[in-house]
Amino acid sequence: MSLLGKIKSTMGLLKEVDLNQLAAINEKIDLKEAMNALGSLDDRQLKGLMKMLTTKAKKGQHQLPPIDGDFYNLDLKLTEAQRDIQLQVRNFMEDEIRPLVNDHWNRAEFPMEIIPKFAKLNITGIPYEGYGCPNLPFLMEGIIAQEIARVDVSVSTFFGVHSGLAMGSIYLCGSEEQKEEWLPKMQKLEKIGAFGLTEPNVGSAVSQGMETTCKFDGENWILNGQKKWIGNATFADVIIIWAKDVDSHRVKGFIVRKENPGFKAEKMEDKMALRIVQNALITLTDCVVPESDRLQKADSFRDTAKVLKMTRAGVAWQAVGCARGAYESALKYTKKREQFGRPIASYQLVQNHLVEMLSNLTAMQTMVFRLSEMQDEGILTDEHASLAKVYCSMRTRDIVSRAREVLGGNGILLEHDVARFVADAEAIYSYEGTKEINTLIVGRAITGYSAFVN
Repeated sequence: MSLLGKIKSTMGLLKEVDLNQLAAINEKIDLKEAMNALGSLDDRQLKGLMKMLTTKAKKGQHQLPPIDGDFYNLDLKLTEAQRDIQLQVRNFMEDEIRPLVNDHWNRAEFPMEIIPKFAKLNITGIPYEGYGCPNLPFLMEGIIAQEIARVDVSVSTFFGVHSGLAMGSIYLCGSEEQKEEWLPKMQKLEKIGAFGLTEPNVGSAVSQGMETTCKFDGENWILNGQKKWIGNATFADVIIIWAKDVDSHRVKGFIVRKENPGFKAEKMEDKMALRIVQNALITLTDCVVPESDRLQKADSFRDTAKVLKMTRAGVAWQAVGCARGAYESALKYTKKREQFGRPIASYQLVQNHLVEMLSNLTAMQTMVFRLSEMQDEGILTDEHASLAKVYCSMRTRDIVSRAREVLGGNGILLEHDVARFVADAEAIYSYEGTKEINTLIVGRAITGYSAFVN
């Protein structure tokens, strides 16, 4: 909110104050200084102040603190412009996504109508330079991931796959011509991207055991194989496919268009988590890809790993968003739900669960905040990102479990949101590297010994 808007809001409140009251107030405080102080408040602080000033407590009833999962006020470390983006995304998620998310999650359908609305936020490709991208710090990419996942992890996954994995592959591994062709359209969400790495028979060992192959016939590349769990792939315009060259045995990346001959994407059904995400089983049968659509700077799995390293921090932030959404939903419920004549939030055992949740959440938030700072400083390593993924995905599991606990039987109903967070936390726990694989990455870094199976 602008300074003028803040002043107008305050003046609207002062209309209710008569001259005698105003004179009495002026004797106690410097009104000019107070107005200057009001101008420095952000939206959240101003709303809290207005609520405090305008709310009249009922006799014998105390005012409850606001529901806010940022207990250590990390938002105060953001610049005013960064905070504005955070609040813009939060308001969008509350106004546009929350009202429809449970219905679409239940029906396992993606709300396609939100895509042009997302485009208006101008948050796609946040950390990239040029091509219409905002070129903001990686920290803001994390903040945005948290804000989206705080309302729904599926929508966050859609956004992360498109903006992070798909656009990131082209940004890091594409030629200048490929970047110019795709990134501006993808930034505006005019073209949607997907990322095909995981396979039916190979997940964690894909770097060594990739079964999808590619072969150059002198003019085009011929791709054969399958990819599984590929988010956005049922409706994406472009899918980044990683395949092993049968001649050089090196992993290469390709920009595969949905209309390419030999490409087929089938929606995966019966998922218990991320039900809004349209995951697909991709089958490539002599799929023809021209040389011009081969990622020109991708010639080994090391290049694939660069993309994964860049986006893994975002998955840790996504876990934080899921945990925060579950915590805030549970806290809200406990303040309203009454048993034995009192809100259950007033009971010791419930407060113990809430404080355990908040403790884990706060630890996760401070970890990923520093993680993104390191990424912006250029000192982020694979093991840094892996440690955050391990810790945050484990702690998210614990938080959603406790959230479900305090809701009792209502914890399995979608209407309270917690059930959705419980299910979606299981997907976060596994993708972008399982707990075991990320643990071994960190273990190798701290001991000097690799425990990976050769």
